[in-house]
Amino acid sequence: MDSASGSCNACGAAGTALMKLSLGKDFFGRAYDRLSPSTDQSPKWYCEGCSMQKNLQRDFRDISAEIDKLVAGQTSELSKPDEFQRATLRVREIIALLGAAENRSPLLASTEVARLLERLNTITVPA
Repeated sequence: MDSASGSCNACGAAGTALMKLSLGKDFFGRAYDRLSPSTDQSPKWYCEGCSMQKNLQRDFRDISAEIDKLVAGQTSELSKPDEFQRATLRVREIIALLGAAENRSPLLASTEVARLLERLNTITVPA
């Protein structure tokens, strides 16, 4: 698919440049490959706004997974006070960004992010 044709797989916007991010790092700095495998017959492409929201969604998922690990007593990045504080600030930032958006995000529900912040607020990490 030509990234400049078609429509955004999240919001359906057409006539705008679309992008697909490749290599990157997750919220905690771990490397990963966001490209779909070459066998993927239906790759996803996003407009600029939805691409930003995909990054928010990725951070939300990373933080949520680390909370699950922490609550289960497993090794978690959130057991580090600095990472816990950084994650809490990022969740607050995501809430603010979703609240300021002109349209509701097709990728991330603000109610889910609010619940994540509530979970963070119930956890105590030793200093």
